[in-house]
Amino acid sequence: MTTDRSKMRIGILISGRGSNMTAIVEAVQADVIPHAEVAVVISDKPAAPGLERARERGVQTVVIERRGRTREEHDAEIAAELEKRGVELVCLAGYMRLLSPGFIRAFPDRIVNIHPSLLPSFRGLDAQKQAFDYGARVTGCTVHFVDEDLDNGAIIVQKTVEVVDGDTAETLSARILEQEHILYVEAVRRLAGGGYRVEGRRVIFI
Repeated sequence: MTTDRSKMRIGILISGRGSNMTAIVEAVQADVIPHAEVAVVISDKPAAPGLERARERGVQTVVIERRGRTREEHDAEIAAELEKRGVELVCLAGYMRLLSPGFIRAFPDRIVNIHPSLLPSFRGLDAQKQAFDYGARVTGCTVHFVDEDLDNGAIIVQKTVEVVDGDTAETLSARILEQEHILYVEAVRRLAGGGYRVEGRRVIFI
């Protein structure tokens, strides 16, 4: 397989269905995200439905299971696979394992995650239900860089989603997910399109 080294090479980590991964892959292939190519999709779960979705779209896939190893050992194998393929930007798309400090240091300001709330509100699991149960009238989603603290890295872009009368946690989650697909593509497009720098908790596009 030939590759264009002038394009930003993206690696995507998944654990499940990979709907955000699919949105990114299709946007790259449609040239909505120019100057980029998806080099590999890696899953820690061999039965992850997203693996087949990636293969159907012509993207190479790799399964790297933990197999009783420490998080550091597991992450080191993933990092080696990404580095072997020249990956410059790592996108987490429903990847359900916390990354080790060593992995994060290997890709400084180059690991991106999407979280289904307006950070810093409602960090952690079930953020949509947290917002719903709290009674928030507005929530949304955030694309951010990953650092060593949970849902804490510099914010790249955010999008609001209104909580409407008659919502349930499930309907709210579904509407947030629709916006995640749009927002993640926009974030990757901006990162791949030119320079950026991180100043404190802000990402500045050059």
